[in-house]
Amino acid sequence: MGDRESTVRMRELGLALRRALERAGLESKAVARELGWSPSKVSHVLRATRGVSERDVASILAMARIRGDERERLLELARRAHEPGWLQEFGGRLPPNLRTLIDHEDAAVAINSYQGLLVPGLLQVASYTRALMSTSATIPPDEIEERVDARIKRQEILDRRRPAIFRFFVDEYVLTRTGPGPEIMSEQLHHLLRMSVRPRIQFRVIPDAVGFHAAVVSSFVLMEFTEINPVLHLEPENTSVYPEGRKTIAGYQDILASLDTVALNPGQSREWIARLAHKLGAP
Repeated sequence: MGDRESTVRMRELGLALRRALERAGLESKAVARELGWSPSKVSHVLRATRGVSERDVASILAMARIRGDERERLLELARRAHEPGWLQEFGGRLPPNLRTLIDHEDAAVAINSYQGLLVPGLLQVASYTRALMSTSATIPPDEIEERVDARIKRQEILDRRRPAIFRFFVDEYVLTRTGPGPEIMSEQLHHLLRMSVRPRIQFRVIPDAVGFHAAVVSSFVLMEFTEINPVLHLEPENTSVYPEGRKTIAGYQDILASLDTVALNPGQSREWIARLAHKLGAP
């Protein structure tokens, strides 16, 4: 097959196949030799720079001893690998495709996000997440704790041995709104202070005094990688959207550059949060 424009499905498939081979202790040269492929074909498949057939994926999965549900998931990715613009609708249930976001977060070398209404999910404390989900009209009450656990589980990415570089931009309103109540917001602000001193985490507050800015109408996450193109993640109510157009990605990169000019620097942001936390008192 010839080279194709990489899609989110292709990228996730490539990442999953590489991890499967790593877990099995197999190097690409051994895979090429065993399957009778050229080394370049194996490289293209594992880097998601070339289309791969369902049969080829099945061969790699057999070598890596991947069976059951995971095998079927990856074969489905291969069947639909060339469909651009992944819209994942999960309605009123815990999204099984949350693994898509998690896989990309786990592989990213840099994660940039902007939030205009809520504390970023990777920095939320459980009580904040629970209060937020309890007000949702689309999340069944008996699924709230499962979803809270899933969100907190995602935060393990911040504690891994070699974490990505994180940049979080938030509007002032995100931290001053009293939606979850003063006690929970106090806990949340103190948590942000603890996280913001980590060397690979930048937390940037955009003061209300700057007025409208480049990202005022759209929250987003832009993930960067060493080998594949950046991945943009938008999350409207009950959906996950992954726009893939180059111009769209470039537009959000321009938004991040603009936010960098209007947000408080990391030190100023910590001081701003500390003053607000002090007003609310101890968590």
